[in-house]
Amino acid sequence: MWVLFSLLAALATSLVVTLSKAGIKQVDSTVAFAIQSVCILIVSWSVVLRQGRLGELATIERRDWTFLLIAGVITCISSLLSFHALKLGAASRTSSLDKVSLVFTIILSVVFLKEKINWQVIAGAALMAIGAIVITLARK
Repeated sequence: MWVLFSLLAALATSLVVTLSKAGIKQVDSTVAFAIQSVCILIVSWSVVLRQGRLGELATIERRDWTFLLIAGVITCISSLLSFHALKLGAASRTSSLDKVSLVFTIILSVVFLKEKINWQVIAGAALMAIGAIVITLARK
């Protein structure tokens, strides 16, 4: 099931990038992100409330709160940087370079989460990185 959800997330991300690029042409990138952040806030908390999961907030441990809050701040920084890049560059090129995050995620997951990788993961990450670089450096 995780593969299906991952593919749907990738499709949603491509729609977000495309629609954001269309909407950001006459709007400051920070303002555009702030507008989308309000939507994220409303939709995410609506889902929590609809699923009846609000009570779970009291059961979250301090360590988990810390990780989630830090990740939230970094998510905001990442999105602000992505929106600024999108404002300055072509959607296909900025989005492809953003996918180099896969390489960083693999490295961080091995170092901090002690996840195991094999040659296929290394080869796939290398191909993704090379593809992102080729697309980024492509002429218009």
